[in-house]
Amino acid sequence: MMKVNLFKLTTIFLLTLSLNSKSEDLGGLKKENHTIKVALLLDTSNSMDGLINQAKAQLWEIINELSYASYGIKKPNLEIAIYEYGNDLLESSDNFVRQVLPFNNDLDEISEKLFSLTTNGGKEYCGQVINTSLNELDWGENKNDLKLIFIAGNEPFTQGKLHYKEAISDAIENDVIVNTIFCGNYNQGISGMWQDGANLGRGDYMTINQNKKVIHIITPYDTDIIILNKQLNKTYIYFGDKGLNKYQKQAVQDENADNYSSSVSVGRAISKTKRFYKNSTWDLVDKSQDEEIDYASIQRSNLPVELQQLSNSELEEHVNLLSKKRISIKKKINQLDKKRRAYITNKKSASAKKDELESVIIKAIKKQAIRKNYSW
Repeated sequence: MMKVNLFKLTTIFLLTLSLNSKSEDLGGLKKENHTIKVALLLDTSNSMDGLINQAKAQLWEIINELSYASYGIKKPNLEIAIYEYGNDLLESSDNFVRQVLPFNNDLDEISEKLFSLTTNGGKEYCGQVINTSLNELDWGENKNDLKLIFIAGNEPFTQGKLHYKEAISDAIENDVIVNTIFCGNYNQGISGMWQDGANLGRGDYMTINQNKKVIHIITPYDTDIIILNKQLNKTYIYFGDKGLNKYQKQAVQDENADNYSSSVSVGRAISKTKRFYKNSTWDLVDKSQDEEIDYASIQRSNLPVELQQLSNSELEEHVNLLSKKRISIKKKINQLDKKRRAYITNKKSASAKKDELESVIIKAIKKQAIRKNYSW
């Protein structure tokens, strides 16, 4: 009888271990959110001002569109990396390639780095910049992540000592899709081997008119969205050693968008309502929505001056109040954005943006995302 009981106990123990293990694995899957990883490799040689301008003007619309992606019932994260190549101001020892930003989900940081790019004459080594991005970036091990390279330029794809076929072969081994964007004539890009690069990289070959002026459609809802964005900014409470710097950076990127056009400003305001725009590391309101805050541990000297004398309970009450305001403001912006999107759809022609950076990148991402069961 004892042997039977011992056997039963052992069996139950092993089953419990197995179930716990599976539970931990499931927990791990929940924590390991799927991620869309996009590496932008931008030619910053002398003739590429139009490309960089389109990237700056259309960054927020690209991010907004990606925010609608799903993986089953889950919402994937987004990380963007930026490289520049083909600029004489870059180090020749690095083959005129520079990492501007590693994979990052801080949208203000991405905007700052993108707006810092300038152009200058140079040699464009496509194989080298692809290889460098593969070696330097943390692409991760999650097989369900969508890993994409978009390389844009206007010189032959064959330049440089490292052949593009070798670099793209490494990309395929690492489950990274290589998309090519030739800035110029479609057939010229084919003869320059940009299409071959995309075919080998299991990606799309695209062309854009980098000198085309981006036409922004003004809508009746833009002014209200911009006003609401100013109200949204007042709901942020910086904290920590880097809080003030991050808060100021947010304002600078708002200004960069404003200086470009009201439509870019609207696009950024909408991005700030989306799940990708998270600032838990420096904003108490975002932090409070992610975790329970120990207000006694918040260093008062790193808070805005008007909040430094608040008690723990008073600070918590203030954070809760602004949290409710933020939710309300975001809701209003999103309601206006639905009307804005419908207005733009009715106004623009089907071919209006087909040769612009935003359009080709979004089209390629949606097409390739289907292969990994992502949807919109």
